[in-house]
Amino acid sequence: MSEQPKAPGPYAVAVIGGDGIGPEVVAEALKVVEAAGVKLETTSYDLGADRYLRTGEVLPDAVLDELRGADAILLGAVGPAIGSTAVPSGVLERGLLLRMRFELDLYVNLRPFTASPGAIAAGADFAVVRENTEGPYAGEGGLLRRGTPHEVATQGSVNTRFGVERCVRFAFELAERRGGRRDVTLVHKTNVLTYSGDLWKRTFEEVAAGHPSVTTGYQHVDAACIFLVERAAEYDVVVTDNLFGDILTDLAGAVAGGIGLAASANLNPARTGPSLFEPVHGAAHDIAGTGRANPLAAIRSAAMMLEHLGETPAADRVTRAVLAEQTEMSGSNRPWSTASVGDAVAGRL
Repeated sequence: MSEQPKAPGPYAVAVIGGDGIGPEVVAEALKVVEAAGVKLETTSYDLGADRYLRTGEVLPDAVLDELRGADAILLGAVGPAIGSTAVPSGVLERGLLLRMRFELDLYVNLRPFTASPGAIAAGADFAVVRENTEGPYAGEGGLLRRGTPHEVATQGSVNTRFGVERCVRFAFELAERRGGRRDVTLVHKTNVLTYSGDLWKRTFEEVAAGHPSVTTGYQHVDAACIFLVERAAEYDVVVTDNLFGDILTDLAGAVAGGIGLAASANLNPARTGPSLFEPVHGAAHDIAGTGRANPLAAIRSAAMMLEHLGETPAADRVTRAVLAEQTEMSGSNRPWSTASVGDAVAGRL
């Protein structure tokens, strides 16, 4: 391995290994960051299903206060084993993941997709910008006459001009930085969601007027699902709301080579607090400890963390190494393990 230039730092990174394969893939991501020459001071936090089962705690206020002081947060995966009822549905999602998004103002969820050779979306290289703190996930709604034949459930979608505009603006600035086709596609359902859709469409058009070098388009979300399967290579940057973004990015991961390759960044572009970086896949308890977890999504998430920290050359090297390894793995039957993939990526640096 060639000698790497010394990087500034160290950066204070809060590490949440979490549950299942989470600690395993995070370990490989940290291995690669070290190989890239970036110095980190890591502090590990015991959060996730295991902690909840032991203590009944999800995210104590004191821990959240400590997380605010980090430069970045690197998370593996959280969640109980599939089929387990020991952790009620929504406890970790709302109490840990969504709480961090809301409390730390992680208002952009950025997910890049570079398709593997032979994948359904072969040739695709695009990014999805998902609004991350509003929409149906804001928690507006309630139940009336619960458990009776006359029960009523409401679940509202909260969309503010402020929240929509800052997300859309990030998407246009990203399209300019990516250096590709400079194209942004808004995905929504304006023909049915006439209030929230109208706000998104008007805001999108007004922001677009300030970025004349970027071409634009609009698709209904159901059409976008078809196009992601049939012609994903036509996308550059997609911007959408919280719920649609959640669904579309899982589909994008599947057609680009598998959800195990999908990385993400929960960003606070205003930098009023730390941003959080995590692979999209879940805890996969069924393969925990077997060495069968693919760490590439976690490693690419760490590359996004380096980019956010200003370590652009190191981030670029790591991303190129991840994509090279992704290509080789897709065309080879060579045996691999979680650790050997991390070693291979580190070796490419």
